[in-house]
Amino acid sequence: MLELTQRIDANPNAEVHDSLSLPYELRIRGRLKAVTDNGHDVGLFLDRGPVLRDGDLLQASTGEVIRICAADEPVTTAFIDGGLPLGRLCYHLGNRHVSLALGADEDGRHWVRFPPDHVLEELAVLLGATISHHQAPFDPESGAYAQAGREHSHAHGHAHSHSHSHGHSHSHGHDHSHTHDDDHAH
Repeated sequence: MLELTQRIDANPNAEVHDSLSLPYELRIRGRLKAVTDNGHDVGLFLDRGPVLRDGDLLQASTGEVIRICAADEPVTTAFIDGGLPLGRLCYHLGNRHVSLALGADEDGRHWVRFPPDHVLEELAVLLGATISHHQAPFDPESGAYAQAGREHSHAHGHAHSHSHSHGHSHSHGHDHSHTHDDDHAH
């Protein structure tokens, strides 16, 4: 069994020994036993960190390089117009903390892909999407905090300066109003 112990930077000159196709739920794990696309037994012994992405390279303790491939798996793809409709769909699905993959097909149609879920599918249709159930690679966006192995870090700095005298009554409310000119007739 090849022991895959190291993530290596993408290198177009790297000699790739084999590939390992895994669904998303296995690419989030750092430890597992699997079989490569050419039938070799491998074990992943990786540090906790970023999700394995389609095209990532892993190196065995004996030097062989294995390319990770996002395997086809059951997915829901919601096709929707670009711009505001796409933004609304992403906002409402993302607000439910579901992993999303974004893209466009060869015809330029925008899509949002997620694991099958009838509630999310109904929401997507209500927002104007057309739904397709099929098998496809699922390689979701890693998120804004995924750099340097912080895949699940959500630290937010919201410092507010409050330098004023305390000799009077006052409130510390933080009302943030937002105006969206596209949504309202003037």
